[in-house]
Amino acid sequence: MRVVGVDACRGGWVAVALTDGVVSGLDTAASLGEVITGSAAAVGIDMPLGLLESGWREADRQARLLLGPRRSSVFAIPPRAVWMQPDYADANRLCRELTGKGFSVQAWNLRPKLLEANSFLATSGYPLFEVHPELAFASLGGEPLALSKHTAPGRELRRELLAGAGILVPGMPRVPGMPGVPGVPGVPTADVLDAAAAAWSAQRIATGRAATIPDPPECDETGRDIAIRY
Repeated sequence: MRVVGVDACRGGWVAVALTDGVVSGLDTAASLGEVITGSAAAVGIDMPLGLLESGWREADRQARLLLGPRRSSVFAIPPRAVWMQPDYADANRLCRELTGKGFSVQAWNLRPKLLEANSFLATSGYPLFEVHPELAFASLGGEPLALSKHTAPGRELRRELLAGAGILVPGMPRVPGMPGVPGVPGVPTADVLDAAAAAWSAQRIATGRAATIPDPPECDETGRDIAIRY
């Protein structure tokens, strides 16, 4: 069984493939259509999939509650119309009108990849599922991790947790970039580890063992699930 985990990185995306639980591929590319190829029983992607017409997503609220010290890694994702605005000022203004609160510029910076991922979900035919690496690492470690992935000890801890699950991530500071990603000489280790955690979640999804928040999921206007799985 082959599954894929995908994380956003500077200039594009990084994907880790698992075949029968073992790392069988590591790729980077500028677009999801380039980095997600071949057959896959499930694809886990660390990017919000599914937008509400009003209000805030319950999946994000529950994930923040579960993650404790790592809760800032989960952005509050506002309604669909907010993402259709041309710039952050207009988007934040509309968000306040629709929800009573603004949202962070860091979340707004997800916009290009968020829209790409949701379009890919709607058109590609791949079994794409929203995941979150920190939920995966919390599950692997038995509790939310105290150490940030932006520290060397935090990255090493994540690598060890993945190794304990049979997922061996190359132990180098940067993984060479693949052709077709202009200006991206390599992908930071933290992004590779996140993609590997997304693949771990995809494996659990494919085998029916994944946790789902919320359970049952919310749905968007097309009836697709809005949930995070790990």
